Amino acid sequence: MVSIDSRDVQGEAPVRTNKLYLAAWRWHFYAGLYVIPFFMMLAITGMAMAWIAHVEGRDGERTPVVAQASVLPVSAQAEAAVAAVPGGTLVQYVAPRTADVAAIFRVDAGEVATMVVVDPYTSEVLEQFPRRSGWYDFMDQLHGDLMLGVTGDRMIEIAGSLGMVLIATGLYMWWPRDAGWRAVLVPQLGRGGRAMWRSLHGVVGFWLSLFLVFFLISGLSWAGIWGEKMVQAWSQFPAEKWDNVPLSGDIHASMNHGPKEVPWALELTPMPASGSDAGSAGLAAGTAITIDSMDALAREIGFDGRYQMNLPSGATGVFTFSRDSMSTDSTDPMSDRTVHVDRFTGNILADVRYEDYSWAGKAMAVGIALHMGTMGLWSVLANTLVCLSVLFLCVSSVVMWWKRRPAGTMRLAAPPMPKDMPLWQGAMLVALVVSLAFPMAGLTLIVVLALDQLVLSRIPAVKRALS
Repeated sequence: MVSIDSRDVQGEAPVRTNKLYLAAWRWHFYAGLYVIPFFMMLAITGMAMAWIAHVEGRDGERTPVVAQASVLPVSAQAEAAVAAVPGGTLVQYVAPRTADVAAIFRVDAGEVATMVVVDPYTSEVLEQFPRRSGWYDFMDQLHGDLMLGVTGDRMIEIAGSLGMVLIATGLYMWWPRDAGWRAVLVPQLGRGGRAMWRSLHGVVGFWLSLFLVFFLISGLSWAGIWGEKMVQAWSQFPAEKWDNVPLSGDIHASMNHGPKEVPWALELTPMPASGSDAGSAGLAAGTAITIDSMDALAREIGFDGRYQMNLPSGATGVFTFSRDSMSTDSTDPMSDRTVHVDRFTGNILADVRYEDYSWAGKAMAVGIALHMGTMGLWSVLANTLVCLSVLFLCVSSVVMWWKRRPAGTMRLAAPPMPKDMPLWQGAMLVALVVSLAFPMAGLTLIVVLALDQLVLSRIPAVKRALS
C-alpha cells in the first residue's frame, strides 16, 4: 500500500506528469479509504490469535497436570466430564498433546456446548467453560466476519479483494523509473517530513507485497464468494476415491461449529455412513466398540500425541479421528490426516491424508498453517512481523494524507483523475483481470466508477470535498 504524489518517488524534484501514474494513485487512494480500517482490524486480531494459541491454547488444551506412571482409560475420563454437565452428551475427545497437559472433552446439553478439562491421571475435572467463549474465539469472530455473519464476511472479502488493487497500484507507483533500486529497497530516513514517511511507506510496502498477496489469497480462500463459490468448489477431495463406501447426506463442513475446523480440502466432501460391511479391517473381530477401543485403534494406526476424536452423530454417524495444523493438533500441515470408522463394525471407511489432497488442497493446508502461525514459534514471530508491517502501512498512509491535505481543511484531497489518459487500454485490461479473478473487487470498482461519474462529479459541494 503506497500513497505518494506526482513527484519522482526517489527524489524531490517534480518530473513530467505521468497520467497513468496519477490514475493508479487515485485508485490506490480510494481503495485505501475502505481497506485501512479492515486491515488494521485483521492485523490486530490475527496477531492476537497467533499468540493466544501459542501461549495459552484455544480450549484449555495447555492446562498443566502432574505426569504420573499411568493414564486412566479414556472412558473413565469421559465419565467424569459428562457428570460435570447435567444432561450432557459426549461429542468430542481431544487427546493431550504431551504427558503433562490435560485432556479435553466436549459435552453438549441441548444447544449449549461445554468444554471440560480433565486430568487424565485422576479424572479430576479441572475446569469447564462454554465452547468458543474465550479471547481467541472473540478475536476469531471479529477476524472472520466482524460478528455480522454473511454481511461481515462480504465486507471483509471486499477489503481483501481491494487489497490486491492496493498492491498492484502501489507496486506500479513505487517501481523505479529514473532512479535506481536502492531508493526502492532502502528507506531514505534523512529526508525528513512527508518525504521520509513516503520513503518508509514505499519500502515497507514493496518488501511486504509478496507476503501480503499470500495472506490475502489464503484468507480469501475461506471467504464466501471467491473461496467457497469459485475455488473450493472444484478443489475438494473426491469421495469417489472411497471404493464401495456408503455416503451420508452430510458433508464434512457439518463438523464445523462456528469457526472453521475441518480442513479446507474436505469441507465439501460427503461424509461416509455407518451401517454396512464396507471398509477395511479396523478393530479385531469380536472387540467391543467403545471410546477406549476407538482410542486404541487411533493409536495403533498412527495418531500419536494430540488428536481429536468426534463421536458418531445420528444412526449412520461415524467415529472420526483427525489431526491437522489448522486446529493446532500439530505443527506440520503435511501430517494432516482424517480417518472415519464405522460405528457398528469398527471398519475403517476412509483414511484421507495430506498426499491425497488436490494441489489446491495441499497449498491451502500449508497456506492456512502459515496464515494462522501454527507451525511453531518461528511462524508466530513471522506473522507478528507481517501484522506490525501492515499496521505501519495503514498508519503511515494516514500520516502522509494529513501532511498532504490542504492546510486548515479536512478535505479528502483525492488525486485528480487525469483526462485523455494514455495507455488506458492497458489499465482497463489490468482492471478486468483483477475483476475476473476477484469478483468482489470488480463489483466494487464498478460501483465506485458509477458513483464517481454519475453522482459525485455532478454535485459541486461533494466534488470540492473530495478534491
